[in-house]
Formats: sequence, C-alpha cells, structure tokens
Amino acid sequence: MNSPQTWPAAPMPPAIEEGRDSDHASDHYRASRIMAQDVEQRTAGPAKGPQGPQIPGRAGLVRVAIKVNGKILFIHLADIVSVQAKGKCVWLRSNAHSYLLRESISAVAEKFESHGFIRIHRSVLVNSSSVEEIRPLPGGEYCLRVKGGKEYTVSRTCKKNLKTLAELWIGASLCSPVSS
Repeated sequence: MNSPQTWPAAPMPPAIEEGRDSDHASDHYRASRIMAQDVEQRTAGPAKGPQGPQIPGRAGLVRVAIKVNGKILFIHLADIVSVQAKGKCVWLRSNAHSYLLRESISAVAEKFESHGFIRIHRSVLVNSSSVEEIRPLPGGEYCLRVKGGKEYTVSRTCKKNLKTLAELWIGASLCSPVSS
C-alpha cells in the first residue's frame, strides 16, 4: 500500500531570515506553512479518542468484537440489552441472540460503562437505552423491565445507579415509591 505523500514546508525566505520582511515574501511563507499543516492533518489518519480510532460519520455505531465458536463476530452495542454473569463467564443478551463469553462481569462493566450500560445487580448490567419501566418492590428493591419484556431485580445497593437512566425526572423519586 502506498503511503500518502506529505509536502515539506517551504523554507523560510532569506528576506524574512535576515529581518528584511517584505509583504510579498511573508505572505508567501505564511500561505505555504498553512498548506503544509493542512496536508499533514488530512494525511494523519482518523483522530483517536479514548476508545481508539474514531471513524468520521459513525459516532453512534459503536461495535464490539466477540469471539464465538472460533469466529469473531461484530455486534452493535445498541443491540445488546443486558449482560448477565454466569460463573466466570457472561451472557451478552440481545432480543435476537445470546452469546456466552469467557470474561468477568467486572471487566465487561468497565468497558461498557462509558457506552450507557449500568449495573443493576452484582451480576447484571443493562443497556440504559433498552429500559422501558421501573417498578418498586417490597424491601427497597426495584423491578426493571427492558425491551422484549425481560425483567430484572435491581438490588438495594445498585438503586442509586437508576438515576442515570434519564436526564430528567419529573414527579418521580427513587427513594420513596409513588403510591397509586
């Protein structure tokens, strides 16, 4: 593969080096520096963000690569509804498929946290965009329903994480259930 050519910056004109600044020479020098910087920026490759290279125009399409049956599958994070621990493995669940991966729930939580997944139990993460309903249960726990109808129990220790599900809360308090 051929690498892109970068143009070397124009050398400083002798008139500027010697202090004899003419308008034409300095304008030419400034223009050549700007062109060189522009070429460097365009050929530098995609900008790198905290999670690796950012591909222009695909900011909302975050994908995760998983190894299943000797193959590498690419799944959109938005399609994953929940992650549930099963011993030393985790189940990645979407409405269509489930994948068993050899990874700890803590490692997955750390990777998915910045992409909208919240811990609702020591063994369960949910995609916050998949949550449809929260219902209080006796004993200070909550029942959380996700798209597809699956329900999970939110433990008392993870109850505070529910506040991150919405930017605005109107007429609702997680500390005291609203009576009907």
